[in-house]
Amino acid sequence: MAVRPLRYSINVTLDGCVDHRAGVPDEYVHQVATEALQRADALIFGRVTYEMMESAWRPENLSPDLPDWTAPFARTVDAAKKYVVSSTLDDVGWNSELIRGDVGGAVEDLKRQPGNGLYVGGVQLPLALADLGLIDEFTFVVLPFVVGHGPSLFAGLSQRLDLTLVDRQEFPSGAIALTYQPKS
Repeated sequence: MAVRPLRYSINVTLDGCVDHRAGVPDEYVHQVATEALQRADALIFGRVTYEMMESAWRPENLSPDLPDWTAPFARTVDAAKKYVVSSTLDDVGWNSELIRGDVGGAVEDLKRQPGNGLYVGGVQLPLALADLGLIDEFTFVVLPFVVGHGPSLFAGLSQRLDLTLVDRQEFPSGAIALTYQPKS
């Protein structure tokens, strides 16, 4: 039986920092993120990422200072079906549904549903899903600077991930999007 692929994408500095406050993505990086979300039937976030995305991208929360080129991303994330993994939230809005309990089983169930794919965002939830072998594609958008602090990508991973490069995009800013799939 075919399954919907689960895709993960994150911005990371040259020194491995994945703190979203470490650098503001440019227009090209936003375009890549928008395209990644548009390929998904639904988004899967942990509580922290969900709350961060909602505070920044829900229409009533949008900053009037955002550049015009962020509008496609804002519309895409707002319209998307969202699943939120949380044991502390009692309710979610914004076209969202809570996932509690067996996260791996719930994600496997979502992957078995028909469609084009799923997208997972954040840091801790993707770490857990990578440990379970549930992520089918990883895109790392490497930003051309070093910050010297912050959370690092996949800190605490229980076993090595062997990946094969399947795509590479370079941007005028010097950022590079590298897309990998797990080796068979």
